[in-house]
This record gives sequence, C-alpha cells and structure tokens, in this order.
Amino acid sequence: MKVLTCLYTLLFSSFLIGQNLTGAWSSSADQIQSVWIMTANHFSITQYKTDPAVFISTAGGSWATADDDVVLNWEFDTSSPEKVGTQTNVNFVQSEENIQWKNTLWRRIDNGQPGALKGAWLITGREREGVISERVPGVRRTMKILSGTQFQWIAYNIETNQFFGTGGGTYQTVNGQYTEEIEYFSRDNSRVGARLQFDFELQEGKWHHSGKSSKGKPIYEIWSKRVDLGI
Repeated sequence: MKVLTCLYTLLFSSFLIGQNLTGAWSSSADQIQSVWIMTANHFSITQYKTDPAVFISTAGGSWATADDDVVLNWEFDTSSPEKVGTQTNVNFVQSEENIQWKNTLWRRIDNGQPGALKGAWLITGREREGVISERVPGVRRTMKILSGTQFQWIAYNIETNQFFGTGGGTYQTVNGQYTEEIEYFSRDNSRVGARLQFDFELQEGKWHHSGKSSKGKPIYEIWSKRVDLGI
C-alpha cells in the first residue's frame, strides 16, 4: 500500500500539460519494476518484482485534460478498490524523455511507436465451435492497453470494484504476427518469461486475434478500440 501510494504521489503531483504523455514509462528500485502505459485516453500503472517474479499491484482507467489539470478516472485499483469510480485532478511536470521526482527517475520506454496496435482495446467478440459472437462490453470488462512496445491486459468490474486478473510485458507486431513476452502475471508468477505468438489482423478497425492461450488452448478473439465504442 505504501509503495503504491508513493508511486501515485510521484506520478501525479506535478506534470505540465502540453508535454507528450503518451507512450510507456518505467522506474525501478529494490528489484521492483514499475511500468506506466499512457494512451491518448487511457492509462495503467503496474508494479512487480523481477527476481523472483512477483506481481504487486495495478491501477488505471481513463484520463483527460481540464483547464490546467489532468483528470484521472479510476476504473480498477488492486491496492485501493474504494477509489474505483472516483476522479483525481493532478498537475504534472516532465521533460520529453524523463520524469524526475526527488530521487526517483522515470525513463521513457517509447512514445507510442512502433507497435501497430497501440491504444486501449476491449474484448467484444469470441469464436466458439466455429461461431463468432460479438457484444458491447458492460460493467465487467477485459481491456488490453498497449503503447509502442508494452502491453497489459486487465479483467475487472467497474460496478462491483472486483479485479479478476492481469498480465503484461513487451510485444511486437511483425508480418501479421503478434508476439508477447510476459513480464508479470497476477494469476501465476511462474508464467513470467513465457513467449506467446498469435496471428492478428485489423478488419474494419477491429483487432482479430487467434492462436493459443497461455494454457495452450486455441482462441479466436475480437477486440475493439475503446474510442470507437465510446466507453
């Protein structure tokens, strides 16, 4: 709890609107790695240990600017679920490549490039027994948020504040192949280090994703950008 509270203070105490916040940022101390992914409208902050691999916490949601503030709308928070549904108004100060706060330096990992799938996505369809069914997400959501090189999926319920799981790390998109390298996984730390490869295709703005899950089961999923869904 104290670590995550310090993290929020570090990130959201004095940023300058007008700088480019989108992309991914990282900070590390005492074998604790922190990754902050910021898309045009959504964000996530995650902490995990690297040796041994241990998931610690994640929080995030949507964001926007208002006057001189950045407004954070919390949709999930594993350390403080009571924050879900609330807003935090903050100011930031940053350089283009680093965020400095007292003795902590946040380094830019990427600026949203080169990944073809950057943005925040919600799962909206699956194939079962050869039949594809699609729906608009409700209060229970599975989101994937991607910068140019970092990815994270999060399953949560914005009404009950429940958190179901998350995982993430780095990704690449090359010649129709989407490849993940897992660096944290809340449900099973032993999955860290796994490399998963999928076929992907963008069809009318939707991400069609097929291959095998981390458990080896075949999957076919359809993901839609949150901005297109208006969620």
